[in-house]
Amino acid sequence: MGEGLLIITIRDVRAICTAPAGTNLVVVKVETDEPELYGLGCATFTYRHLAVSCVVEEYLKPLLVGRGVADIEDLWHLMNCNAYWRNGPIGNNAISGVDMALWDIKGKLAKMPVYSLLGGKARQAVMAYVHVYGETLPEIVDNILQGLAEGIRCFRIHWGNTSKLYESAGKLAGVYFDPDFYMRQTLELFSYVRDKVGYEVKLCHDVHERLAPIEAIRFAKELEPFRLFFLEDALSPEQSEWYGVMRQQTTTPIAIGELFNNPKEWTQLITSRSIDFIRAHPSQLGGVTPTRKLAILAEQFGVRTAWHGPEDISPVGHAANIHLDLASHNFGIQEWRGIDAAVAEVFPGSPTLRDGCLQLNEQPGWGVDIDERHAKKFPCTHSTTLWTQKRILDGTLIYP
Repeated sequence: MGEGLLIITIRDVRAICTAPAGTNLVVVKVETDEPELYGLGCATFTYRHLAVSCVVEEYLKPLLVGRGVADIEDLWHLMNCNAYWRNGPIGNNAISGVDMALWDIKGKLAKMPVYSLLGGKARQAVMAYVHVYGETLPEIVDNILQGLAEGIRCFRIHWGNTSKLYESAGKLAGVYFDPDFYMRQTLELFSYVRDKVGYEVKLCHDVHERLAPIEAIRFAKELEPFRLFFLEDALSPEQSEWYGVMRQQTTTPIAIGELFNNPKEWTQLITSRSIDFIRAHPSQLGGVTPTRKLAILAEQFGVRTAWHGPEDISPVGHAANIHLDLASHNFGIQEWRGIDAAVAEVFPGSPTLRDGCLQLNEQPGWGVDIDERHAKKFPCTHSTTLWTQKRILDGTLIYP
C-alpha cells in the first residue's frame, strides 16, 4: 500500500460553499488521479467564507496540484509557510480543508476510519454536551429533563444576557449587554437548576469573553458552590495571561480556546496548568495535523480536550472532532449542537447522537460524503455579521 500511496497525486482542489440550514459552510474536496478517490475537509469560517474559498482555489490549488497525497506533514508545512505571513483564521481554515481531505484519502486507501490511523480507540464512546436555553427557569429545567430522558448527561445552560432595566446610552447598532445583571441572573439560574435537578447532572456555561478580568474572577468564585463541569471563555484571548491569576483564585474548572489560531496562544496556558480544558476549533488551527499535536501536548499537563462543535462546522468537521476524541487519551467532552436534517441530506454519513454519545458510521476515512448537486441548491449568504457587535450600556464595544 505504501508504494501505491506515494504515486497517487492531487488532480484538483475545490472549495464547496453551501448553507442548507442558513449557516455558511465551506468544505474542500481534494481529487486525485485515482478514479473516484477523493477526500473532504472542513474549512468553515462562516463569516468569511468567500475569503477562505479564494485562498483554497487561487493559492493552495496551484501549490498542490501534481503533488503526492502521502506526506501530509510535509504538505501541511508547505501550505503554512507558503504565504510567509501565517497563523491567521482565513489561511488556517483553508489549510484545514486540504489537511482533513488528505487524512480522508489516507483512511480510504487504508480502508480504515481515520481514528485507526491516529493510534486507534482510546475509548468506546464520545460523551457530548448540548446547549439548553429558555425564556423562564422552569422551561430550562424542562429542557434539561427532556435531554436526560434521551440519555444526555451534560448541558450548557443559559438564561438571557441583557438587562431590562436600562436602555442603551446611544443608538449604535449592536446587542447591548449589562455585565452585572448577567452575572446576577446566571447565579440565579444555577441555583434554581441545581435545586431542581441535583448535582448528578453535569452543567457548564459560556461567558463568551464578555467580562472584564476582575469581573470574570469574581464570577468564577461565585459559581463554585454549583460545581460546574467547566466555565467557558471567561476572558478573551487578548487577556489570557489573567487565567493564571484565575487559577489561583478559584476551583471552578476553566475552558478556553475556540478563537485560538497558533501555538503561542495555548502553550503557556497548558504548560502552566492554568486551564482544565482546551476548546480549540480544529479548522481554525489548520486541521487534524496541528490539532492532534495540541491534544498530545495537553495530555502531558493534565489538560483535557473539549473541541468546539457549534452549528457553523460542517458534518465533515464534526466527524473529524469525533475521530480525534476517540483517539485522544485526554478527551474530556465534545460540544454538540446537532446537525440539521437539511444539512445531513447534503452530507450523507453525518455523525449522530444516541444515548448522550456521538456515533460514527465506521466507514473508511471520515465516513462523510457530500452531494454536490444538492449542495448547490443552498447558496451562501453575504450579510454583515451582527451578533458580534456587542456593547455595554454606555455604547462601548466589547469583544464576543
